[in-house]
Amino acid sequence: MSNTRLVGTISRGIRCPIIREGDNLADIVTDSVLAAAESEGFSLRDRDVISMTESIVARAQGNYATIDDIAADVKEKFGGDTIGIIFPILSRNRFSICLRGIAKGVKKIVLMLSYPTDEVGNDLADMEKLEEAGINPFSDVLSLERYREVFGVHRLQFTGVDYVEYYQQLIRESGAEVEVIFGNQATQILKYTDCVLNCDIHTREKTRRVLKKAGARIVYGMDQILSSSVNGSGYNENYGLLGSNKSTEDTVKLFPRNCQPLVEEIQQKVLERTGKHVEVMVYGDGAFKDPLGKIWELADPCVSPAYTAGLEGTPNEIKLKYLADNDFVNLSGQELKDAISKRIQEKGKVVIDDMTAQGTTPRRLTDLIGSLCDLTSGSGDKGTPVVLIQGYFDNYTD
Repeated sequence: MSNTRLVGTISRGIRCPIIREGDNLADIVTDSVLAAAESEGFSLRDRDVISMTESIVARAQGNYATIDDIAADVKEKFGGDTIGIIFPILSRNRFSICLRGIAKGVKKIVLMLSYPTDEVGNDLADMEKLEEAGINPFSDVLSLERYREVFGVHRLQFTGVDYVEYYQQLIRESGAEVEVIFGNQATQILKYTDCVLNCDIHTREKTRRVLKKAGARIVYGMDQILSSSVNGSGYNENYGLLGSNKSTEDTVKLFPRNCQPLVEEIQQKVLERTGKHVEVMVYGDGAFKDPLGKIWELADPCVSPAYTAGLEGTPNEIKLKYLADNDFVNLSGQELKDAISKRIQEKGKVVIDDMTAQGTTPRRLTDLIGSLCDLTSGSGDKGTPVVLIQGYFDNYTD
């Protein structure tokens, strides 16, 4: 037993200085991790994972834009008259400031909200009332009047915000008219306008294809607004406004761009200073769902916009309890330990539908690790925007 490692995966939040535009993030992250190791008395090992939040990367890059920048791009792309905005998420941090910018660039918005929930699970309608009213969300388009008649004022569980009223107010305050409808088929908006901004995140490409096929004249997604710089603004060529967060009342921080050189530089710096080959990634939202609030934690367009090569792929694991309960059910003690260890050491590339793999998690490594990092760092005042994960790739034999 003395040669057995008794601790498996460890996730540590690493404190760093407050990051500002222009900071050398590769040096700061490397220095912070090594200082934490010295302070806490642990050493880096090969295949440790150093992760940093997308937020500090974007801040170091100075990847910001104003609502006026958003307005200018929207006006240029749509012409400044009436547009339909479909399938936005309900979020003060994620979408409200984008909506202000969009509204400044047009005369009228027909806002089509998906119901009974938005894309990430924020609810707009009580399911029991929906069923009692005989409403079919797959086909029925509701006017604001019908929505209020059935559901009244519906506030989000944890924030208490009535997003229907909140979004209407933001649009009017930004100088545009607003009409609110509720529907779940993208083409339903074409009865109101043929100029559409689709704001869904993970289904955006399909939505655009459906709209164009149905005859929409102008269609852009959120990922195509600020996909290039406007008046010197920040931008993201791949994701546009997707993944952005409110920075100030008039400014958004965009998703970071061109992160691959950064993760590879940090990997090299750690190798030079410690001799250890670590993996490095940038992470945003995790990819998990809250069982009570039903919120799916993935408002970013992806969990990880950049990572080193060793984080490519999915886990290659077999289920220990399956082996213990089936193949080696008659063994116990050291004999059982030896048999399971031998099976692990002999495993090749596990086929996911093999019985010994069933029940393991068939997801990308970056999504799994990103979720662990997101839960470790939090989104508030922990002050740990860098996470060090050790032992993630260990198994029972290590």
